[in-house]
Amino acid sequence: MNTHPTTVLLPYVAPWNWQQFHAYFSLRCLPDMERVSEHGYRRTFRIGEVSGWFALRHLPEQGALELTVSPSAAALLPLLAARVERMFDLNTDTTLIARHLSQDPQLTALVARYPGLRIPTAFDPFEQAVRAIVGQQVTVKAAVTIVGRLVKRLGEDVADAPEDGPSRLFPTPLAIAEANLDGIGMPGKRVATLQGFARALTDGSLALHADEGVDDLIERLCALPGIGPWTAQYIALRAFGVADAFPASDLGLLKARLWGSAGISARALTAQAEAWRPWRAYAAMYLWQSYAEPEE
Repeated sequence: MNTHPTTVLLPYVAPWNWQQFHAYFSLRCLPDMERVSEHGYRRTFRIGEVSGWFALRHLPEQGALELTVSPSAAALLPLLAARVERMFDLNTDTTLIARHLSQDPQLTALVARYPGLRIPTAFDPFEQAVRAIVGQQVTVKAAVTIVGRLVKRLGEDVADAPEDGPSRLFPTPLAIAEANLDGIGMPGKRVATLQGFARALTDGSLALHADEGVDDLIERLCALPGIGPWTAQYIALRAFGVADAFPASDLGLLKARLWGSAGISARALTAQAEAWRPWRAYAAMYLWQSYAEPEE
């Protein structure tokens, strides 16, 4: 039996910006199940009946991420590598995307300023969907606090966790569906939405995948009580990295600095975004980057 972590290099297609991913995951880090450092990322995970942890280290001189996997999950290395490659969008050649988006004069300067922006995607689609539902109409910080409580209350310990953590797994759909979530920090309607979503996965009435495309996924998600277009589009974008997903009513997209102080309406943004197909999710990365820029 393997008792040592297994390590492999995952090369990326340049340009690839570690700082984009570092900023994204730092802001959303759940300390009981994640760690983000200056040059690395570490988290616990569960795939089927196997649980463990993996760690990533950015090696810019080699143009790669170093993936280290716990002994308990060494047999899953090929699957884990594929999930991490998607999570950090390592294999996308952004040259074509940048050329397409630069045809819009309002995006030209942003695309030039931030070469190679990618789509940071969740390791686990269910976890990302929970984050999106919890995050309805609250700040990222507030959502992270509430999801962190879910991990503390309902997550299980990892058997071979590193001494310095993290040490807990994200809760299962069944655990969330059956839990008493009194005092978790959400309104009753949002608790009902979250638990209804978890129950739908548990009883098989919802399959969480994007195999038939973004429209199919959004239709199935929006059929559930309490899940609207923003949540569904955001899940498509962040849980699956669907390249044309676009949560047009997102505040950060509507208030991006390139629109000026008045911002833009969701209807106008939806119309303008037609020209960005089939890369609207990548356009969203640039708009969110614009939203985060300091005022000049």
